[in-house]
Amino acid sequence: MSHPDPRQAPNLFVDAIRHFSNLMQKELHLAKAELSQNISRAAMGLAFFAVAGLLALTALNVLAGAFVAYIAAAGLGAGTAALIVGAVLLVGAAILVFAGKARLSAEALKPTHTMQNIQRDAATLKGAGHV
Repeated sequence: MSHPDPRQAPNLFVDAIRHFSNLMQKELHLAKAELSQNISRAAMGLAFFAVAGLLALTALNVLAGAFVAYIAAAGLGAGTAALIVGAVLLVGAAILVFAGKARLSAEALKPTHTMQNIQRDAATLKGAGHV
């Protein structure tokens, strides 16, 4: 059985530090890329909120009056027609709000790939320390 040369220990240590440094740089780049992707996802969620607001305002201002008049002309009272139209428009706006909220959740924005890689790297380093 051959024993490693103790004079090689400093070189091995330097190599290990270099590999660790490269690994951390790659993890940092991955984290930046993932956060950038999550920021884009958050922007899309905010856009859904903006569209929901604009849709609700436009629908209430432009279409509500026409729908109420149409339903009232069909034989219902103006108050009942207004309630029906208002409920339908609010349901549509609520759907868009929930879609936007889902894209802005903390779980959706978490850098999961980076966290998994860091956990795997930590486990590998722990395993290498026992050799």
